[in-house]
Amino acid sequence: MKYLLDTHVVLWLFEGSEKLSKKAQEIIFNDESEVYVSIISAWEVAIKVSLNKLDFAGGSELLLASINDYDMKMLGIKGDYITTVEKLPYIHRDPFDRLLVSTAMVDDLIVVSSDENIQKYGVPWVW
Repeated sequence: MKYLLDTHVVLWLFEGSEKLSKKAQEIIFNDESEVYVSIISAWEVAIKVSLNKLDFAGGSELLLASINDYDMKMLGIKGDYITTVEKLPYIHRDPFDRLLVSTAMVDDLIVVSSDENIQKYGVPWVW
């Protein structure tokens, strides 16, 4: 199976947080899983750290470096992701989450997120 981690999932993983669900841990550490992180997450971390809305030591630089340590794959941004965002119903106000949803839709990924609003888009979702 192919999974896309929401930004908070990546942060909780790298911080060793107890907030990370058992299901998310099983997915991330299963050798059969293809785990993806979007460059969108690094962008979100960079913006929130620069605005002092997120305290994540090492910021986006650490996030990007750690993705390789966990054998995850990095996704860029495709034009199809952008055009799909434009067609999404306005369920979620967060532009980063909307772009992650469209990424999952276009690339047939299952979103790993604690955000229950994700499932309202009809995209596969686990937590």
